[in-house]
Amino acid sequence: MSYIPDLPQALELLKKYNKESFHIRHGEIVSAVLGYFAKKHDPGKVEFWQIVGMLHDIDYEMYPTEHCVKGIEILRDENVDEAVIQAALSHGFGQTGSPYEPNSYMEKILFAVDELTGLIGAAVIMRPSKSAMDLEVSSLKKKFKDRKFAAGCSREIIREGAEKLNMTLEELIGETILAMRSALEEKA
Repeated sequence: MSYIPDLPQALELLKKYNKESFHIRHGEIVSAVLGYFAKKHDPGKVEFWQIVGMLHDIDYEMYPTEHCVKGIEILRDENVDEAVIQAALSHGFGQTGSPYEPNSYMEKILFAVDELTGLIGAAVIMRPSKSAMDLEVSSLKKKFKDRKFAAGCSREIIREGAEKLNMTLEELIGETILAMRSALEEKA
């Protein structure tokens, strides 16, 4: 029988298949960012959005070449509900072989912010403050334009994500920075 894990259970599932702290932290960050967007756009489902964010890369560390495909099998073997599986693994559509197209607003947010949170995280590491609290959109836009900076973060996917959301790139970057700041404030 399938179930929707609660947020602590989702974190434990992520840790079961990911041992590197970077991958676990990325899941936590994307979860928090999705929670921020859910509070604004789907307040009755904040935890569901956070769970999806937590589990979106469950297969990445162990199966990077089968990302968003092997995750289907993993989550089904763990009896996770199909709604979570589809939402979590839709971010790989068109890139990884994921059969799930991001159609819902939540799935489009995940598609857009997965790469963007990585870019923001890399920019934060370079800042004297080491914090997103003083990161401005204009500063990140400069980093965005520099293809050598955080070269593994796909600018094309971020742009495509903004388009899917009918947002400008600046709006998406600004909202995602605010989401990351909100997560930092909640943790403090």
